[in-house]
Parts: sequence; structure tokens; C-alpha cells
Amino acid sequence: MPRAPDELRALVEERLDELRLWPQLHGQAESVRYSLSVGGKRVRPVICLATGEAAGVEPEEALPAACAVELVHTFSLVHDDLPALDGDEERRGQPSTWRQFGEAVGILAGDALLAEAFRLATAYETPHVARELANATLGMIGGQYLDITGTAPDEATLHRLKTGCLFAASVAIPLWVAGMPLPEQDRWRAFGDELGLLFQIVDDILDGDGFALAHGVDGARALADEAAERARTRLAAIDADTSVLREIVDGLAVRTA
Repeated sequence: MPRAPDELRALVEERLDELRLWPQLHGQAESVRYSLSVGGKRVRPVICLATGEAAGVEPEEALPAACAVELVHTFSLVHDDLPALDGDEERRGQPSTWRQFGEAVGILAGDALLAEAFRLATAYETPHVARELANATLGMIGGQYLDITGTAPDEATLHRLKTGCLFAASVAIPLWVAGMPLPEQDRWRAFGDELGLLFQIVDDILDGDGFALAHGVDGARALADEAAERARTRLAAIDADTSVLREIVDGLAVRTA
């Protein structure tokens, strides 16, 4: 039986708690661990583990990749909170990293998280894990640039890069861990492309921002329902037990926090 999302989340939390950071970080490690401790629901690494298991990989084997994805996500949050970007002083009810440790240490915390992520990704024999993560990270950074400069050509491009890239990578990376050839990944990747959009729309509904402002709450809800249904359709086309991924989609579609 595939493991439920809560079981996969517990595996991620345990591995993150035990993560051995590079010793030459010295005291900087404190801010890195703090940043990870303010973590949310670990949606992306759970997707990574669930995809890997559906593709035939034991969750423990995919854990380094899943944690690498979460470290990249955390890096993006730490830097987004900085005064030069969003200037947020709180993250999930606790002081943001820069507010807790100072702006300079906050910048270095994000830098260290990113480097540690790629140290984990390069633990695999195949270079494709790290390459996939790098492509997603660069896309995410490009999306953030389009956002802060107001130069996005359209809403779809902005969200596909800023949010969607890392969700898509959460599906694609464990396929490389499983040794799946690229031509066999198409249906999985089509599913991954829908996840970021679904997450972003629901996030905007909860925040009263983005899609909710552009389309109204009812219009945004309709878009979320359509994205969720497309994701379910993509999963149905995959010849594997994707029941846990289906459960994750259903949860993302109706989340309230």
C-alpha cells in the first residue's frame, strides 16, 4: 500500500530535523535551521515522495531529492521576506529569518539553503536530478523578476514560472530518481504542470489577491476547479497507482489555509 500524505510528511520532517549541514557554515547554520523550522505543510516534498512511490521508488530513496526541493522553496521564502522584496517581518506567525537574525544573516541563510539543496541533489548518480532542480529554480527566479518589475507578458506566464516551476519539478525530479527515460515522462509532467496553477489560484483565493482580484472569488474558484479536474484527468492517463497523488490534488483544491 502506498503511504498516505501524512506519513510522507512525517518522513520529510524527520529528515529535515536530522539534516547535516556543511560544517563550514559555522554559526550561519542556526539561521538555516530556523528558516526550516518555520516550514508549512511541506506540500512540494510530499508530492515528490508520492510521485516517486507511484513510479516505483521507495520514499526513503527519494528523500534527499524531496528535501532539496523543500530547501529551494525555503530559500525563496527567506529572500522574498527581505526588505528589498516583500519586507515581511513575519512568516507563519513567527519572525521572518531576516527579522530574527538581521538582514545580512537573512541573505546568507537563503544562500546557504540553496547551496545545501544542490548538495543533496547531487548525491544521486544521475545529473538529471540537480539539472531539473536548477531549471526550476531559475524559472522561479525569473518569475519573481517579472513580478517585482511588473514586466510579465501575461498572468499565465508569471504564475507558471514563479509558482509552477517548483511544483512541476516536484513531479519530474523523482522520475529521474526512478530512472524513467524522458520519453516516458510526458504524462507525469503534464500532471505536474497543473499542480502549480491549482496551488496558486487557491492561494490567491485565500489571500484575496492575484486570481481572486482579477477574476473575482467565484471566477477564481471556477478556475481552481477546472485546474483540479485537469490534474485528475492527467493522473487517470498514467498507468500506475496514483491514488495518493489524487488525494493530494483533492486536498489542494479545497484547502482553507
